[in-house]
Amino acid sequence: LNPVLELLDISSTDSINNFAEVVREKYGGIDILCNNAATAANNRNAPLLDRVKETMNTNFFGMINVTNTLLPLIRDGGRICQISSHIGMLDIVFEDASPVRRRLEDPALTEIDVMTIFTEYIDAVTNNNYSSFQFRMHPSHPYKCYPYQVMKCLQIAHTRALARRMATDHPLNIIINSCSPGHVATGLNSDGTLTVDEGAVTPLMLCQLPAGAPSGVFFYNSKPYNWSRKIDTTVMIENVKKRGYVALPA
Repeated sequence: LNPVLELLDISSTDSINNFAEVVREKYGGIDILCNNAATAANNRNAPLLDRVKETMNTNFFGMINVTNTLLPLIRDGGRICQISSHIGMLDIVFEDASPVRRRLEDPALTEIDVMTIFTEYIDAVTNNNYSSFQFRMHPSHPYKCYPYQVMKCLQIAHTRALARRMATDHPLNIIINSCSPGHVATGLNSDGTLTVDEGAVTPLMLCQLPAGAPSGVFFYNSKPYNWSRKIDTTVMIENVKKRGYVALPA
């Protein structure tokens, strides 16, 4: 491989459009798109709405805008990998009876539906009223559910919805999935337990899936993982307290 660096600010529409033009003119198209940029907005002293906006511009809108802009450049048989997080699992984010959880689980969920739920989340933050969401209380955080979790959850939902649309509206054999790389030690996550190379295993696998592989699926530890499965949250919270991070059962 002979990697070439091209600059891209995924929080800037102009930058995304310029990047697409560079790709079109210099390379003619894309075989693999792997969206990995993310931010955690860790300043807990900042107003929650400010943290939500900072997180959403990169983790949510950035991913969506890059994918939608570059989709026409992805060649037949291309692969898209959306790197999300296992803390975006429905059972980690929402209580069982959450109306929003039921909507996200709907097999007919569309990209517009996901955006509607996102708008409702912004309204909930603005008005400090989360009754329609029924978030689980994160054990180490003063807010009902911190922005990074919500954005990662909606990332997974959007990937599922986009995969369904592509299966009917897109003429090329493009496979798109989301995944968790695991608890990787990076500048974003200094207490991670995996090396960067170990964290790249699942994303690399998704970027090389064979023809006929599933699309719109969430992967964890290199395997498809049911995004809506029930998790023993009591055990999970104890693990968070002991180890400082969330680990999903096999």
